[in-house]
Amino acid sequence: MAEENKTAAMQAKYGPYPAYHPSNTEWLGDIPEGWLTIQIGRLFRRVKRTGFIDKELLSVYRDYGVVPKSSRDDNNNKASEDLSPYQLVKKNDLVLNKMKTWQGSIAVSNYEGIVSPAYFVYEPEEKLFEAADPKYVHFLVRNPMYVAQYLRRSKGIRVSQWDLDPGEFQRIELLLPSIPEQAKIAAFLDHETAKIDALIAKQQRLIALLEEKRQAVISHAVTKGLNPDAPLRPSGIDWLGEVPAHWEVKKLKHLADFIDGDRSSAYPSDGDILEHGVPFVSSKNIVNFRLTQKNLNFISESKFSSLGRGKLIDQDLVITVRGTIGHVAKFDADIIGFKTGFINAQMTIIRPQFVPADYLLFLSESNIWKAQLDIAAYGSTVRQLSNPILGNLDIALPPDDELNSILEYLQAAEAKFDELTSFARTGSDLLKERRTALISAAVTGKIDLRDWHPSEGSTEISTEDGDQPNEALA
Repeated sequence: MAEENKTAAMQAKYGPYPAYHPSNTEWLGDIPEGWLTIQIGRLFRRVKRTGFIDKELLSVYRDYGVVPKSSRDDNNNKASEDLSPYQLVKKNDLVLNKMKTWQGSIAVSNYEGIVSPAYFVYEPEEKLFEAADPKYVHFLVRNPMYVAQYLRRSKGIRVSQWDLDPGEFQRIELLLPSIPEQAKIAAFLDHETAKIDALIAKQQRLIALLEEKRQAVISHAVTKGLNPDAPLRPSGIDWLGEVPAHWEVKKLKHLADFIDGDRSSAYPSDGDILEHGVPFVSSKNIVNFRLTQKNLNFISESKFSSLGRGKLIDQDLVITVRGTIGHVAKFDADIIGFKTGFINAQMTIIRPQFVPADYLLFLSESNIWKAQLDIAAYGSTVRQLSNPILGNLDIALPPDDELNSILEYLQAAEAKFDELTSFARTGSDLLKERRTALISAAVTGKIDLRDWHPSEGSTEISTEDGDQPNEALA
């Protein structure tokens, strides 16, 4: 119903086409008179060009399309040392990540470069340019109606291992108006999405600023306390500086135990992963210093019983110690809904003994924690931490009553920051929904844009469908 309301609102502004007729494809439904459908395989052919090791590395993003890998700092996938199997991508090639196409990782490239051997690359046939505008095709193949088709045509045992069947993919019908209409639709979407993207970027900057402020508040509280008039003394540690005179500086090993995972022959393998059972926690389950059940894997009770070290109990902290190091979260049995779990090979358990788990969790978000890990981590290719490194982390520790006051203060501050961040994320999500709905309506012929012209200097974003962009926060 919400999608119907969005479509109705956009049709009220831009107008529908005068007439529609049934398409030959059930999932496309009715299409405007004069629009045609052509199978992808008639306009693109799969190619595999290798040996171009000097070309720029590219990636396919669900939100951004094909972009240089170096332009993003959130892609932690390491390129192979041998780039010779990587595939050349030319401008106007259709590129997809076959294991994530069903999530929207597909795009027409505006760059030349190389992509992973696991990707599919499709070169445009000459007839493509007689029937389609590549920029329009880019918008078309990324809209939700098409992404749903990739999901339906993907195969695999588990979601994380689904592959798009190439033969099925090439039979998908592209919905094509005339070339002039395609160009007008592409120009409209470039214009409108640029305005929406600018507002989304403002929301993202606000979220980043809130995170910086949050970290600063935590860092000050756990190193200087809440009393600005408290006398200070040198801690004797350069990076820690001065601390309240009545605080102690202790090693983390005197406050907690460290437990890594069982590395015996019984350690879980891919074949032990189940949809239900005992949680098998990995770094992907740590989001913003919290454990999430999203993408959580499981092992059987019998497999869990066969393992030794690495079993979680309530109030344990887990920390990533290999690759992307230093991410920490608390195993809260009430919140995650399980009494126990097991950690994967890239994690270690920190089991607090003489300090509350929540206080150590706040410490792990502070600048002093990050500074120590950056210095102490080892490994040139893959960064790693060890239990001795974790045990030697220096902690400025207040007396118990003051620690409890700091903990209460930080919990209240965290709730406020969470509220503001959630508000900003909601605004960003609404804008993204608006963007998706606009693209979908345009490329499926729900709105008639043949008479559209950009208004000079306009930065307003229409919100007739009730989705108000959060400009106040921006």
